[in-house]
Amino acid sequence: MPRSSPADLHPGSLLVAAPTLLDPNFADTVVLLLDVSDDGALGIVVNRPASMPLGAVLPVWADLVSPPGTLFSGGPVETEGALAVCLRRSEGRRPGLRDVAHGLALLDLDASPEDVGQDLAALRVFAGYAGWGAGQLQDEVARDDWYVVPGTPTDVFRPDPTGLRREVLRRQPGELAWHSTRPFDPETN
Repeated sequence: MPRSSPADLHPGSLLVAAPTLLDPNFADTVVLLLDVSDDGALGIVVNRPASMPLGAVLPVWADLVSPPGTLFSGGPVETEGALAVCLRRSEGRRPGLRDVAHGLALLDLDASPEDVGQDLAALRVFAGYAGWGAGQLQDEVARDDWYVVPGTPTDVFRPDPTGLRREVLRRQPGELAWHSTRPFDPETN
């Protein structure tokens, strides 16, 4: 089995759930890491769109959100709250945006769309997030629950994210790419 290293954990990295990760909150998910520190880690599941149109909960951002225009399920923590991730058109400090990595930024949903909208190349809003306490994610990676791989900004904004897990694995070097076609239960192969 390919091994990931806890040293690979940094903002902008992707966590791809290994087939052995059966927790229903994370089975078959791809998680974008937004923050990693000695105190823990925070990320969002990027491949679980919800059926609710974003306009039903945040109408002020509905015209700027990327297709498919729905709210996404970002994780099991604080699902009543929302995190917004955007792809920036330009660099530099701008109120309402906090840079993450590779042109990605967190958007303050209390900001005015008129003030930040021109800087947004793409936008996605997530209900809830995934969070880990100090050392917890590192332990899960060492246990091979996650493959830690480089992310690209386009991973977050695919109009149809259902094939994202396989696509991310397929572009990895070596043995890890083989896991893109691995059946859920290898015994049935």
